[in-house]
Amino acid sequence: MSSVTNIDVAIIVGSKSDLPLIKESIEVLEEFGLSYTLNIASAHRATQHLRQCIRSAESSDVKVFITVAGMAAALPGVVASETVLPVIGVPVDSKNFLSLDALFSIVQMPKGVPVATVAVGKTGAINAAILAVQIISVKDKGLNKKLKTYKNKMLENIIKDDFELQENGIERYIL
Repeated sequence: MSSVTNIDVAIIVGSKSDLPLIKESIEVLEEFGLSYTLNIASAHRATQHLRQCIRSAESSDVKVFITVAGMAAALPGVVASETVLPVIGVPVDSKNFLSLDALFSIVQMPKGVPVATVAVGKTGAINAAILAVQIISVKDKGLNKKLKTYKNKMLENIIKDDFELQENGIERYIL
């Protein structure tokens, strides 16, 4: 468990098999200069350890939790039940039930225990980090400016792609 102070985001995954997926979130957080911790803590197999990870993050002034879970996907909900801070759940993509089990488990939280749920898999991991940046940027003008630049770059890339499509035609892209 990490003992960093003043972290921005605490990432908790349910097992080491989730680590390759969370790489996407880490890259985004680093791009925006946000600090983070990363822990493995199962909601079912290591509840005491999970509580210690949450308390450690809270004592480090964490602002947002990103949680990654598959199958029963209890981890995001358990974290949300143990803190008043924002929790973002990333459902792991799997062959079991086409990932719907993880997605529904995270989305179907009871009243009073919200978890922001993002897309399944890699896209979800990226969006979880961007959502964490958006949450933190509410009180950080410098981060807010970086986020606007990031979004403008996305816009510029789409316009560039459209220009190339109009210049070159569809054949280049579908053949």
